[in-house]
Amino acid sequence: MSTEKKTGVIYILTNPSFPQYVKIGYATDVKQRLDELNRSTAVPFAFRVYATYEVDSELSDKKLHSILDKLNPDLRSVEEVDGKRRVREFYAMSAEDAYAVLEAIAEINGYSHRLKKWKETAAEQKDEIAAREIDEAHRERMAPFTFAMCGIAAGEQVEFCCAGNEHSGETCTVVDDRHVKYGGETWSLSALAKHLAGVKVQVAGPRYFKYRGEWLNDMRRRLGK
Repeated sequence: MSTEKKTGVIYILTNPSFPQYVKIGYATDVKQRLDELNRSTAVPFAFRVYATYEVDSELSDKKLHSILDKLNPDLRSVEEVDGKRRVREFYAMSAEDAYAVLEAIAEINGYSHRLKKWKETAAEQKDEIAAREIDEAHRERMAPFTFAMCGIAAGEQVEFCCAGNEHSGETCTVVDDRHVKYGGETWSLSALAKHLAGVKVQVAGPRYFKYRGEWLNDMRRRLGK
């Protein structure tokens, strides 16, 4: 009988479908676990591995769950389904914060070499952008952006910014609370963003424009609008 110790990893998974959560669990084969999760058609975007930490015990993730639950019991996703309490492996925290916890544990135990942060693939980056676009478009539908939200008056200039786009850096002039003037024509912010970005799908205009170096959607969040 083999006496070789079986190892696995504690994983941190993210999913752009619900960016406010991370999934923390254990697997002997994280890629196989990823394949299992991504077979479901119930989630718009795929799970991806943010980081892994190699461990010798299959219950190591439970110990980490216990630590997190003691630090803040409100982080864990808990729901009632058909009268039964379901406790999930999802935590309302950023991937960076979850990684910082694993990093501290690895350093304390002298196993920093077992900790690995995975590089995001091009496909994953594309999904992240698409998910943010959907979120911003939804936000725009629920609470349409106005320049007054950010204290921007008529006559002010806003700058189109889109990496790698020939129009990036061009400016337009605010004409009223919802419109700008560009190329002698009056546009809504979203219509102009779609035109300059050269895309066919609807986009959220505030994601493509800056005012005095700050993204309009960031200004809206910062000002609580």
